[in-house]
This record gives sequence, structure tokens and C-alpha cells, in this order.
Amino acid sequence: MSAFDLDAFAPPLRIPRLSCPPVVLRAYDDSDVALVREASADPLITSISSVPADYSAALGRDFVQRQRAHATAGDGYSFVIAPEAAPDDGVGSIGLWLQEIPSGRASVGYWLVAGARGKGLASRALRAVVEFGFAQLGIPRLHLYIEPWNVASARTAEAAGFRREATLRGWERIEGEQHDADCYALLRRDWTPRGS
Repeated sequence: MSAFDLDAFAPPLRIPRLSCPPVVLRAYDDSDVALVREASADPLITSISSVPADYSAALGRDFVQRQRAHATAGDGYSFVIAPEAAPDDGVGSIGLWLQEIPSGRASVGYWLVAGARGKGLASRALRAVVEFGFAQLGIPRLHLYIEPWNVASARTAEAAGFRREATLRGWERIEGEQHDADCYALLRRDWTPRGS
């Protein structure tokens, strides 16, 4: 297991291919504009992410390019979630964001298109990111923010070992209004690696 070392986060970052069957996580590529197009039609995704609500081919390409640019700038790791059996067919996205890494913590965010929900894929993707963050990068703390109404996302976080710590009132701005968010966290010292 790697020790925590800030030098490991110097840009540019390399996006690895991660696996937690039945999903793989991979870097964004040009063909993922189809995933962005599908996600843009889902108000749930566009309200909690930077996926454009009014899709165009140009906005789809811009979104994919931004995901790649996160690694180049050292802002974090943006992955496409795909079925192991069809890795070119993205069904969602998950990111490990490094804005707070000097303090020994990183945040995670994820979404799935409607047809992929309810199958445990987000939970498996989250476990892969947790393993990457703790075992390979040595990050001491991972956390994520979930809207209090999003019971499915809370279950996903809990299935991956995250614990709810607090409700942050007026934490995020969504569609012009402040909304509460529940903070979930997992510490490296509390994490049990796969196969242990």
C-alpha cells in the first residue's frame, strides 16, 4: 500500500484503467459524447453535475475535453463507468477530485444514466475509486456529498463503506437555489481492502 505523498499528485495525472467486476473505469475518449448526450436528457444528472442540460455536439465534445483536462491540470481523475463486458459503452461517470489534497482529503462524485441504475454498478465503481485512492495514492480521507432526498446514492456510498457525518445546510447551489447536502466520509484507516 502506498504512503501519502503530495508529489504523487503533480500534474499531469495519468488516468489508470480500474476494474471492480462487473464494471471497469476508464479515461474519457471522443466516443463518449454519446454518453454525454444521453446524460444531458436526465434532469437528475444535469442538476447535480456539469453535464450540459441543453445538449449539442459542441457541448458534448467540450464536456469530454474538460474531463480530460482535469488530469492534465492535476485537478483530479475523471472516469467513465462501463460494463466489463462492453467497456466502450459508457453508462456513467465517477471522479476523484483533488482540490483539498494538500489537507489529505479528496472528494468523489458519480452519476449513472437511468438504464444503468439499480444494478449495483455505482457501488462497484465507487469501490474501485476507493481502492485506487487508498491503496495506490495513499489518500487519508475520501468524502462525498449527497442530496438528502437521494436515497439510492446514500445506499451506494454506505455499501462502499462510507458513513454519514453531517448535513451541511445550504451547501450547494443547484438551479439558482441553495440546497442541503449530506456529507459521507471514509478514512483510509477504517477501510478494508478487497479480499481481506
